[in-house]
Amino acid sequence: MFWNKKEKPKALQITDQSFKEIVENTDKGILLDFYASWCGPCKVLSPIIDELAHEIGDRAIIAKVDSEANPQLSAFFKIKSIPTLVFIKDQKLIEVINGLIPKPNLKEMIEDLIAYEFDEEE
Repeated sequence: MFWNKKEKPKALQITDQSFKEIVENTDKGILLDFYASWCGPCKVLSPIIDELAHEIGDRAIIAKVDSEANPQLSAFFKIKSIPTLVFIKDQKLIEVINGLIPKPNLKEMIEDLIAYEFDEEE
């Protein structure tokens, strides 16, 4: 019945305190969604991020960062507008994108992040 419906897992919430531990202890690609509770476009993007976290599973870390509650991370990544998506792999910044991205495009970007390999020269 509808009341027994299992809730799908949501994106991980990352804070100033938990970021270092999560990033240092993984070789997976990481997508950080910087948002604020009052931001209209962020509210549109939030369920998409949650759906992708469920679909991608443990192949990558899909996470959200409340930019107002985590000023150190916002300053570190120089977040000037929200939503901002930050792509990281092997503790290296791969790409930063501002604004809304359609779900199919974002999923493709995450798949590219998962498959991303660094050149020896990088």
